[in-house]
Amino acid sequence: MENGKKMLLTLGVAMSCSIYSASSQIYVHIRPPHPVIIRTEAPSPRHVWINEDWREHDGRYESRGGRWAEPPAEGYKYHEGHWDHSKRGHRWHEGGWNK
Repeated sequence: MENGKKMLLTLGVAMSCSIYSASSQIYVHIRPPHPVIIRTEAPSPRHVWINEDWREHDGRYESRGGRWAEPPAEGYKYHEGHWDHSKRGHRWHEGGWNK
């Protein structure tokens, strides 16, 4: 009987961990239009222009592109985000810094 309780407890912990590790992904049928952004002068030669960039907020995508960003450290380069299309719809893949 004690082994059965331990097994149920272990199973419960494993299931709850898998639930928390799953990330939600938002799919849209029509990609949101990219707003018109006026590119200003770079604050410094180190800054990189990040053009199209989206974030998930309250079940929808919000633009946060059109900004200058400084690399986290010397030698880092920014790779642009991109839209992916599948049978479920369009999904945004975030860009980020790579060495």
